[in-house]
Amino acid sequence: MPELPEVETTLRGIEAHVIGQTLTDVVVRNASLRWPIPTKELSALVGQTVIRLERRAKYILIHTAKGCILLHLGMSGSLRVLDVSEAHGKHDHLDLEFGGKKIVRLNDPRRFGCCLLITEPVNQHRLLVNLGPEPLSDAFSAERLFASSRGKSQAVKNFIMDNKVVVGVGNIYASESLFQAGIRPTIAAKRISRARYEKLADEIIKVLSKAIKAGGTTLNDFTQTDGKPGYFAQELQVYGRSGEPCNRCGTEIQSKVIGQRNTFFCKTCQRP
Repeated sequence: MPELPEVETTLRGIEAHVIGQTLTDVVVRNASLRWPIPTKELSALVGQTVIRLERRAKYILIHTAKGCILLHLGMSGSLRVLDVSEAHGKHDHLDLEFGGKKIVRLNDPRRFGCCLLITEPVNQHRLLVNLGPEPLSDAFSAERLFASSRGKSQAVKNFIMDNKVVVGVGNIYASESLFQAGIRPTIAAKRISRARYEKLADEIIKVLSKAIKAGGTTLNDFTQTDGKPGYFAQELQVYGRSGEPCNRCGTEIQSKVIGQRNTFFCKTCQRP
């Protein structure tokens, strides 16, 4: 599933082709995504100019004066910037045409993504209203993590993946951040000290920033808007490396299912 760095990479890849441009056409080939695409309502935005782009958690928001297009890539989705003449494929469900020259095409084989229209204040939309702070913003801090964790018996990995606590720390980057912070992912969130949360918050920021700089992580489906892979996969220290030696100490990397997600860690470098 595309996580925050992949979505941020996608946003940066399309913004030069979208901001300040007029939406000239909307083509919906398959409206049956996670929620039905509101074809008629989206088409009413034709003629509107894009004011700005924004990422909120794993959502991409395309703002116009008349409404905001909300996009989510789901489990296997991707956005590509193409010429309007580019032929569509089997899983190309939506084209947003800008300036009559370029299209932003949503491809989603598993159809867990979405494209919705927001006409109310964006932060009040049902998908956005309960989201926690962005990890790369000033609203995110170790103190906030520590305060939110008090009384929480859930594993710290599940805790930092809770979008009400902090958005966008998905499975890959949770495992990587906990490794860098030296924290075992199975520990109860309430047992971790303020000092260790200081380290963890710092590593979450570093890991996500580094992944964005590398263009995200390509494992199965994700590619950037120009079709290139994300290169952070070459930097992974624990994720997907079960049975391999730790790059720091040589101990075999372990895997464990936590919260129905595979979790990877080094039992030597990450202490309870």
